[in-house]
Amino acid sequence: MFKKKIIITGGAGFIGSSFAEFLNNKLKHYEIILFDKKKFFNKNKLVSKNNKIKYIQGNTINFDRYFKNMINIETIFHFGEFSRIVQSFNYTKECFVSNGIATFNVINFCKKKNIKLVYSASSSKFGNKGKDENLSPYSWTKSKNIELIRNYNKWFNLDYEIVYFYNVYGGNHIRTGKMATVIAIFEDQYLKKKPLTVVGNGKQKRDFTHISDIVRGTYYAWNKNKKKEYLLYSGDNLSIISIAKMFNCQIKHIPERQGERLDSIKPNFKKKIYLPFRAKIKLKDYIKKFINAQKKK
Repeated sequence: MFKKKIIITGGAGFIGSSFAEFLNNKLKHYEIILFDKKKFFNKNKLVSKNNKIKYIQGNTINFDRYFKNMINIETIFHFGEFSRIVQSFNYTKECFVSNGIATFNVINFCKKKNIKLVYSASSSKFGNKGKDENLSPYSWTKSKNIELIRNYNKWFNLDYEIVYFYNVYGGNHIRTGKMATVIAIFEDQYLKKKPLTVVGNGKQKRDFTHISDIVRGTYYAWNKNKKKEYLLYSGDNLSIISIAKMFNCQIKHIPERQGERLDSIKPNFKKKIYLPFRAKIKLKDYIKKFINAQKKK
């Protein structure tokens, strides 16, 4: 019987399941509970011993219903939110319910039960000297959640860490559908021998962080236990067009989309609240390895 429990919302997703696997190999005396609205999830993909990983299917909008009687919950890693800028214009209600009401329920639950919260924030709030936090429904809701967490700490002494994710890629990232990410889309188009679709002129810049660095950085923030905010970034602010050219194939430019940011900006580290974190994996090395692997097949 495990004495302590960790809950990962969005546990069936790309980041949540990757983090669960990392914790499973790192921790011995915790039960890891994956919570996700998806109906089916194969936990056997994770190397688990002694039934250490448990899966609960449900929605964070009803978070209390599932966990109000559970004891020994030490930390909730909240990854289970609506997570795409452009799609937040098409699915605005879903975005506001997930990132607004549902996240409030998780935050308030942590307050009531005296549970530590680790929140996955978005780097989108830093663009254009902070003005980009109002650029899309997604960016706005994520920014307001950061304010709420900080205030809950002041009002109720909420124990928390905030980790800012910078365009996560690698491993099992989503290659197709409305939640597909840039690097994953490029990979899918490369495999299908299709032109790589670049939005606009492709000069918009982004910082991409490999999933292994994301999970390592999130664990680092949790383990530090200092009620701080961490930027999980690679340090390479690359243009989309330069990334597309790394694949050495045809490129097709498509119309610009609402909510597209021009740059991915890191805040001033002189502010003590932001603690720097350096990633180990470079995107150019990842793409080179991906292409070489396909050539060997």
